Amino acid sequence: MTRLAILEYPDPRLRTKAEPVSRFDADLSRLVDDMFETLYASRAIGLAATQVDAHVRLIVIDVSDDRSAPSVFINPEILLRRAIGMVEESCLSVPGVMGDVVRATKLRVRALDRHGVPFECDLEGLAAVCLQHEIDHLLGTLFVDRLSFWKRLKVRRELRRGGRAVAAAEPGGSLAPGA
Repeated sequence: MTRLAILEYPDPRLRTKAEPVSRFDADLSRLVDDMFETLYASRAIGLAATQVDAHVRLIVIDVSDDRSAPSVFINPEILLRRAIGMVEESCLSVPGVMGDVVRATKLRVRALDRHGVPFECDLEGLAAVCLQHEIDHLLGTLFVDRLSFWKRLKVRRELRRGGRAVAAAEPGGSLAPGA
């Protein structure tokens, strides 16, 4: 397995909408394995293919403390959202930034597994929040787009102070309003 490079904001490739997966072959299997390697090496809980510059609708998640619950979601669809609330998020692609966003904490999801077998499942808590965050990546949306107006301005200033060019990566030349 290979650890993949994670794209970081403001890389414009993070704004690419992912295409549905239609081929379940050795290349896809290798990408899934490499994404888990990258996820675990980064000590993260979720990773979307967009973040590693593979623009297909693929997400890997493991919210367990001991890496014992790897989950693959290909072409995921949220069927039902419940228990909406404010949650704190961060992102491998926007290092050093945390913020509160509105997310459902209970989901019903339909997806395909790594072999193309369809399934539906219910997710709660951290797993539900994580999946929504990663689905946003597949749509070209970052969690910072969901922050309040004032928090987006603060993040923009912090990123500029850190030498990161913000305007080039954002629609309209600034951190985009919530989607």
